[in-house]
Amino acid sequence: MITTVGLDADDTLWHNESLFRLTQQRFFDLLADVAGPEMLEQRLAEVEKRNLRLYGYGVKGFTLSMIETAMELTGGEAPPRIIREILAAGREMLSEPVEPLPGVDQALAQLSERYRLVLITKGDLLHQEQKLAASGLGDLFVAVEIVSEKDASTYSRVFARHGTGPAEAVMCGNSVRSDILPALEAGAWAAHVPYPLVWSHEMADAPLDHPRFAELSNISELPGWIEGIS
Repeated sequence: MITTVGLDADDTLWHNESLFRLTQQRFFDLLADVAGPEMLEQRLAEVEKRNLRLYGYGVKGFTLSMIETAMELTGGEAPPRIIREILAAGREMLSEPVEPLPGVDQALAQLSERYRLVLITKGDLLHQEQKLAASGLGDLFVAVEIVSEKDASTYSRVFARHGTGPAEAVMCGNSVRSDILPALEAGAWAAHVPYPLVWSHEMADAPLDHPRFAELSNISELPGWIEGIS
């Protein structure tokens, strides 16, 4: 019997990666005289990966990584104008309006009638709290867990703390690497709801043959799938 449903936030409940891509293109345009887009994308990805253990996930770490990339590619001589533009882009990302993706409101309202809903997300604590408040979905969750990383021990701990353990829990999200594979490893069920854009760091192959896994085309299908499990 399922008692608890964990839900990812970014690109599962609301848009996120599309905003990062738009800002990344803005960064490429700023440094067009320094390097081509392929080189810039590669170097930025390398810097982001290197900085994850220091800055974690989210807009602030991304902004710092853009500044660091600009400084590296210009030999420490990045014009102040470019640094100001990068900082402005980061501030705009932090103040971007939050609107739930299609079907999210109805699916969560339906699920909250029967199950404990727990938001499990990575990212900056303050920004994620602000986005949840702006989304209007906060009252549907019995708990919010903003974690530095999503692994099997994270899901075991969260589902034990806020539910009846991972065996009676479902995790739903857009990232196979973060939302699906470690949840299954912990013993939970997992539903993948793909988002059109995926950050390279989050890419992984879906475990299509796993008996506790489902690929859903839309989050609206989640209540029915969980009902089938129960």
